Amino acid sequence: MKRATPKAAFTDPLADVLRPGQSVELLKELHILTRDGRLNQDSRRKLKQVYHLCNFIEPLLNDVLGRQDTLTLADHGAGKSYLGFILYDLYLKERGASHIFGIETRDDLVERSRALAARLGFPRMSFLNETVAESTRSAVLPPTIDIVTALHACNTATDDAIQFALAKHARHIVLVPCCQAEVAAVLRRHKNASFGKTPLSELWRHPIHTREFGSHLTNVLRCLQLEAHGYQLTVTELVGWEHSMKNELIIATQTGTPRGNARERIRQILEELNLQELEARFLGP
Repeated sequence: MKRATPKAAFTDPLADVLRPGQSVELLKELHILTRDGRLNQDSRRKLKQVYHLCNFIEPLLNDVLGRQDTLTLADHGAGKSYLGFILYDLYLKERGASHIFGIETRDDLVERSRALAARLGFPRMSFLNETVAESTRSAVLPPTIDIVTALHACNTATDDAIQFALAKHARHIVLVPCCQAEVAAVLRRHKNASFGKTPLSELWRHPIHTREFGSHLTNVLRCLQLEAHGYQLTVTELVGWEHSMKNELIIATQTGTPRGNARERIRQILEELNLQELEARFLGP
């Protein structure tokens, strides 16, 4: 008699990617999963990148909640609030004293996020239709925010997020800067005068170098600015460069001890590179 072939054990195709208790409905709403709960290769890569960022942020959440019973996080330039929703779902929905604020200027995205939070039963998520600068003065937000994130906040919106974090005495700041055009524009405007001032002007003589050097210099100045305010920095890449060129991840943690020469370094760099008009940006309060 022919022996029956045993049936293969059923395996859940999502078992290797979903975290315990993770909301499948949320992942569908964020278009990471299809409506029928499937995960294609592109979505799998996107989810992997989200988890990678969460791995950087999770220790910051644990640090705050190891010191106190409450946690507040403000996400600037929130867009569809992918980050806020995933962080809330994975780490904070069972921690009743936590609250996430998504700050975004596009009204349709704010309303969409509000509706999604209500539909999913995420009561401790709020969404503000304000610029980063406006949110610093908002009566809706508490005077202190524990963690500030700004992912791909364009050009000077990242600087506004830094000012927000300083004003709110943030313990941790997470930045992925994007489209840093301001410094490059000043370099370009003073290029002829800079040629006679310093041989370093060769670093930005060609337009593509102006753009790339200006972008790099912007982040260097931001790091010095944070160090001048007592933050210790980790600067690394978020994902492989093959996925995105806007890839620099800056994580700042307040230590209470400013780097002694940071402000002078900023001043010297701005002087050497003929960028004195940017002192208010990087040497302000």
